[in-house]
Amino acid sequence: MKSSLTVSLVEEARGGPFVLWESLPTAIAKTARLGFDAIEIFPPSPDAIREVPLKQLLADHGLALAAVGTGAGWVKHRLSLADPDPAVRTRAVDFVRSIIDVAAELGASAIIGSMQGRSGNGVSREASRDHLIDSLGRCARAAAEQTPLLYEPLNRYETDQACTLADGAALLGQLESGLPVRLLADLFHMGIEETDVAAAIRAHGDSIGHVHFVDSNRRPVGCGHTDFGPIVRALREVGYQGYLSAEAFPYPDSDAAAAQTIRAHQYWVGASA
Repeated sequence: MKSSLTVSLVEEARGGPFVLWESLPTAIAKTARLGFDAIEIFPPSPDAIREVPLKQLLADHGLALAAVGTGAGWVKHRLSLADPDPAVRTRAVDFVRSIIDVAAELGASAIIGSMQGRSGNGVSREASRDHLIDSLGRCARAAAEQTPLLYEPLNRYETDQACTLADGAALLGQLESGLPVRLLADLFHMGIEETDVAAAIRAHGDSIGHVHFVDSNRRPVGCGHTDFGPIVRALREVGYQGYLSAEAFPYPDSDAAAAQTIRAHQYWVGASA
């Protein structure tokens, strides 16, 4: 399993669970120096990625691009794939498609998390879910010939669309067959919603395409109370060979969080081999 570090370029998300907040050249150099395999980027728009020679920067430092997040669609632009207004949903789908395009250029997946939205404001959970499934299908069809799309179940305080891997698998099961959408298993959200994180991974391992490697309090692995031994063993049992990407608070600061994460990755992945 490969290591990855998150970097946010979205000022509106400052204080959120991303380890690095520097410019891409600085973040890439730091990520490589610490021994990570890849970087995961949370951009405000595709232009923020295209305005730097990212492909060359990654190659120069021996890094891959693990994934690109779409969360700025909600955090910065207030777009949701489940919005009751069809015009807003179309703008949301267009934003996701723009991220898919730039991710695919670099061989990475695109993540849908906070843009999935939720019910409320007079919209029932059933209607909101229908809107999401329709929008997600439109996004997935755009990704079909380019790159996998990652759907992330979130905890109950952030969405009521899908909060467990089982919920996420059921939602994806309502999409037309053959679309390249996989689950993102975020260990922070799973720690809130799953009764047994390792068992959930075993049950849905064939659907997992990405993992957010983070502790119970959303700090770097080793700074909370999660027992990672059973989790990493379960990932090995289902044959997961993707990224363990640190979407964690920069606790106590970015440099310390990054160093703690690579130490934890080396310990847990090696210890469970």
